[in-house]
Amino acid sequence: MWRLNKVGHKSSHPDPEQLRLKRREQEKALRQARRDRQLFSKRLLLSEDEEHNTEAQDVVSLFQRLQKCGPEKESSLKALRRALRHPPAQATFVKLENSVHLLVGLLTGSNAECRFLAVRCLHELSHSPHSSVSSACLPASPYLLTYLSGQSTQFKELCLYTLGNLCPENDAVKEKLLSQGIIPALANCLETQIHNLALVEAVGFTLSQLLQGTKTAEKIAPIVLASSLPLHLCSVLSPDPQFGLAPVIECAWALHYLIGSAPGDCGVLLSRSALSKCSSLLVSIGGTVSEEKRDEGLELLVWPLLRCVGNLLSSCPVENFSAEVDVRLPAALCALLNVYLKTQPALAREAAWTLNNLTAHSVDFCSALLTLNLVPGLIQLLPFAQGINTMVLRVLANVTHKKGGFSDHLVHQGLLSALCATLKMADTEMVVLSLEVLFMLIDGNSQVAEGFVKQGGLSIIEALQYNSEGELRRRALYLLEHKLLCHAH
Repeated sequence: MWRLNKVGHKSSHPDPEQLRLKRREQEKALRQARRDRQLFSKRLLLSEDEEHNTEAQDVVSLFQRLQKCGPEKESSLKALRRALRHPPAQATFVKLENSVHLLVGLLTGSNAECRFLAVRCLHELSHSPHSSVSSACLPASPYLLTYLSGQSTQFKELCLYTLGNLCPENDAVKEKLLSQGIIPALANCLETQIHNLALVEAVGFTLSQLLQGTKTAEKIAPIVLASSLPLHLCSVLSPDPQFGLAPVIECAWALHYLIGSAPGDCGVLLSRSALSKCSSLLVSIGGTVSEEKRDEGLELLVWPLLRCVGNLLSSCPVENFSAEVDVRLPAALCALLNVYLKTQPALAREAAWTLNNLTAHSVDFCSALLTLNLVPGLIQLLPFAQGINTMVLRVLANVTHKKGGFSDHLVHQGLLSALCATLKMADTEMVVLSLEVLFMLIDGNSQVAEGFVKQGGLSIIEALQYNSEGELRRRALYLLEHKLLCHAH
């Protein structure tokens, strides 16, 4: 099964990987909020000694000590790093004249320990909630980008997360990073470190941060699409559990933001097998996950994959569906829908939305719902609220609309009796959708119309004539006058 892989670093410095799982747990709420809206989540790499030693110190005096050359420089940097954990100290530090330039000087100096401590200080600053701090750190960005081609995994990881933290809600910072070549740097890092799980995760995170914002579609997405990043992002999305869940999660989110920012340019992503990779990964997950057996954090991968597939389906030519999409995807989506139905209904609705996009234009996948006997399970979901029932009914409407004998199968599997229940619901949208499906079922099929009347459906439609909703009344009247009254006894 999928799991979060721990990645070790060969370094004498405290290992931030020991806290990777804890950090992910702390940010779980932030990550889950991305499902409904764009939300930036900064990352702070901590080590064991830093967790329990975060006392505030006077950054002014520490800065003054650092300005003086001497053997205490390293201890002063360590103290400054701890002090910069506190937002007020961060704001104070960047206001000091030449404070960031001092860190840049240490970052580019010959002392390896001071370089490492300087980047740790910059990393602390990048985590600041103050937007002015991100701009103040820009003098360091060219060097952070340069170090991405270095040898130390831990150093590169710190540089990546620092760059990612600088991006949120600051278009000026993003434009500067773009002009400094952050896209080629990330592409090179991902290409050369594709088997290094820690760095793949860090690149995915940084790219996700960069791709969120109002100007992404105009200025950032085209550059990313023209790079090798889409190809390498897709290569990470492999149904191979040995690769680890964490890097796949980050790359899936990055791909989701890229697709959302470039809906008119999805041809590039389709040519890189993005739809095929994402759908195969969903099939792999859907085939193993259950209510009793779910890996912690797996939903953080399911979210972006569903979004990627749902949006890419809208751009993919219908004639390419069978070649791009795994035939087992409908079953996987239904499995995910049921697994998250009670614990995360919003995620279940997302699975139903993707299934709706899959069946909207494809007769083959509508047929698959019938041949795989998935329709009875979908019908059982119609009493559920929170938008799940309306999305499921849209899926059934797609099947009904395709005709070709599908209507008879749906009636045989109990859809008419289910519509008798949904037509009585207080949800106007659900009732209108039910009327649409009913019309498609009985249109040109007198036996289905007779069956509906025999089940007591005529009185339900007659009652809807007096509903306060005008559109609903008009639909009910049309059904009565043109389809149902002739079958009344």
